[in-house]
Amino acid sequence: MAVNFSESMTKENLMRAFAGESQARNRYTIAAERAEEDGMLTIAEIFRYTADQERAHAERFYDLLKELSGDTIHIDGSYPIDQQDTLPGLLRAAEHNEHEEFADVYQAFGNTAREEGFSEAASAFHQIAEIEHIHEQRFAKLAEMLESDTWYQPKATSKWMCTNCGYIHEGNQAPPVCPVCRHARGYFIPYELACYRID
Repeated sequence: MAVNFSESMTKENLMRAFAGESQARNRYTIAAERAEEDGMLTIAEIFRYTADQERAHAERFYDLLKELSGDTIHIDGSYPIDQQDTLPGLLRAAEHNEHEEFADVYQAFGNTAREEGFSEAASAFHQIAEIEHIHEQRFAKLAEMLESDTWYQPKATSKWMCTNCGYIHEGNQAPPVCPVCRHARGYFIPYELACYRID
């Protein structure tokens, strides 16, 4: 069914998604500061890296609203408050929220857009949903490693990467200090997770 964009649910869903992605970016920036306070500098960078991706998602949704420039869109929505006492708690909250976007919210928004005849918006919702699934998996893996105390001594990892200089260390745990750049252990990430932080 063809719908006028200015009267569509898709218009409102795009604004809801823009607001949600903007809030996620801020939550992850705040979480990055918490990770830094805890000395977990690589996790802080992963939060910031993910925050930058959320900004890109927000920009895509905002661009799809361009033809309504100058208008004001009233929306309602539910957005999480994720103030957690621990870094694993922040990661689990992020995992949960990314799962909701992937499995429920963006699937529904994409289906509505398709039904209303907005194929570009439908495609954006469904494609970004898949990226949110990657975010969900990333946060779950990081939380699991912290909860099981295997961040610095994981069972299967024998390589580590210094995220400051790129030095690769071989051994069953990260060194206390990088031998190349002299940055602290908090800059090391298990090599298997290096793909989660791509500059």
